[in-house]
Parts: sequence; structure tokens; C-alpha cells
Amino acid sequence: MTNTRTVRGPEQRKKDVLARLTDEVDIWVASASGDGAPYLVPLAFHWDGADIWLCTRLTNPTGRNLAAGGRTRLALGDTRDVVLLDGEVTTLALDDAPTPAIEGFAAKCGWDPRHSGPAYAWFRVRPTAVEAWLEEPELVGRHLMRDGVWVV
Repeated sequence: MTNTRTVRGPEQRKKDVLARLTDEVDIWVASASGDGAPYLVPLAFHWDGADIWLCTRLTNPTGRNLAAGGRTRLALGDTRDVVLLDGEVTTLALDDAPTPAIEGFAAKCGWDPRHSGPAYAWFRVRPTAVEAWLEEPELVGRHLMRDGVWVV
């Protein structure tokens, strides 16, 4: 298969990543248990311009892993249009998330976790690294953020 697409520059890739964070509703969330068992699930999310907000039960594997491990890898897209985000996780009780984050999540996702019971918690993911590429020709230059700072 020959790729005839134009290779995007870093500025366009960042613009595309930010648009996807704003527009998409679900994101793949990777975590690991204390003994290293991997876990991968899709969750609804909200991007507030700085952080990614997730909400799930503290009693399920993802909730336990995020709370205990403090790190995650998130992914958008399919295997030919990839966005990978590594981030540091802060766990917050259901009522402790900032109101704009809760309301933004509810408006975007159509679900307000405050009405789902005390087993739920918020997970704020602060991105530390972002990579984006559209098929093999874009592998070069895929690192858009390092150490929490946009390099573009």
C-alpha cells in the first residue's frame, strides 16, 4: 500500500490532537496492577485544555490501578491515525473535582457521575508526553510533548 497523503508538520499535528481531545467522547485507558498485570478499557473523557478527566468506579481494575499507580497511557484513534498520551494521575473523590470539569464532562459525555453513587471517583490525567502520527511517514517528528511541555 502506498501512502499518498501529505505528511503533516508538528503544528498541524498538535492542532489535530487538540481537536480530537475536544471532539472525541471516548479514550482508551491503559493501566497496570501492582503485580504488572495490564488492563485496557475505553472510558468517556473530558479535556479541559490542560487535563483529561476520567470517571470510573474505584472498585474496578481500572479505578484501582489508576489510584494506586498514579500513571496511565491513553490512546485515541486507530492503528493508522494514532494519538498516545502518557500522564500522571491524581485521584479525587466524586465531590472534589472542580465544578467546571464535572459540568464539562457531563455536557460532553451525557452522563453526570455525581448521580451514580459513591463508588465512583474522578481521575485527573495531566499529560506528560504526547505522540501523534498518521501512518509510517509521520513517525519522524511524532513527539509533540515531553516532560509535560509542548515541544511544538
